[in-house]
Amino acid sequence: MKVLISDYPDSMMPDHTLEIRTLVEGLGPDTVIDILPYADDARAEFYAHLADADALLTAFIPMDDEAQAAAANLKVISINATGYDNVDLAAATARGIGVCPVGEYCTWDVSESAIAYMCALNKHFKFYQREIDDDHKWDYAAAPQWPRLQDQTLGIVGFGKIGKCTARKAAGLVGRVIATDIAGDDAAFRALGVERVTPEGLFAQADIIVNHMNLTEDNVYYFNEAAFAAMERRPIFINLGRGLCVDEGALVAALDAGQLRAFGADVLYDETPDLASSPLVGRDNVMLTPHSAFYSSSSIEDLERLSCQNIVHYLKGEKDKVFKLVN
Repeated sequence: MKVLISDYPDSMMPDHTLEIRTLVEGLGPDTVIDILPYADDARAEFYAHLADADALLTAFIPMDDEAQAAAANLKVISINATGYDNVDLAAATARGIGVCPVGEYCTWDVSESAIAYMCALNKHFKFYQREIDDDHKWDYAAAPQWPRLQDQTLGIVGFGKIGKCTARKAAGLVGRVIATDIAGDDAAFRALGVERVTPEGLFAQADIIVNHMNLTEDNVYYFNEAAFAAMERRPIFINLGRGLCVDEGALVAALDAGQLRAFGADVLYDETPDLASSPLVGRDNVMLTPHSAFYSSSSIEDLERLSCQNIVHYLKGEKDKVFKLVN
């Protein structure tokens, strides 16, 4: 058996010891582990390493039909992330290639980041830090006055595991929590004391909006010019879902027009953004993190172990033990 571990260099694990140990212990000592830093302009090299691989472990490499066609032996793509929009799922299904994202490893961490963003933006931490570090100013009144969280309504878009976890954490901080989701039943909302609303209702009522949606074909640019125009309360907007859920041009225009008080994001269009020319960089009311909302020693260990166990179980024919098989 050969397992290829490959991704953009910035997205690869700094150490592969746990991954290698989990794979070898599960598949046997003769397992070949090939580790390759990936680059879009070296696609041919990636195809050469992929040609005889039985399994691929990656998070962000585009696995379109062409890439899958170059992998005659490929049986499973294990995604060491929760999203799998980088994989042509229809092509994988047609070729008999299993696709296994990690369904659960960082729910606590991402919801913790939602609360951190919410507090930091509402309390102007970035603005005050710039005032202190750059101008040596000590002036609490330099920032605009905004209500305390207790007097605000939090709107959660995407009420899955992470959305529910954020709702539980926020319950003692904000005055009210509302949420919208196309799936789930009303009982799940009521159990957490969360009012279920339409997207239009959420945009109209929320002072803070957090996106926790997975990316699908139906929610690309979900937050667009019309959505921002419908946000009546000039909310703080936080994107912890996927970058393509947000029309970045419309977002910048909404910030410039004052339709949003502030913006925070852990994801942008590109996993390797050109920050030097980004119109979002350098704003006192914008906070960005490098897709790190999941990041903790606990979550990384879970991620490495579960994604490799998915490969082991799939290749051994134990599909019922795969944590999450989406095709």
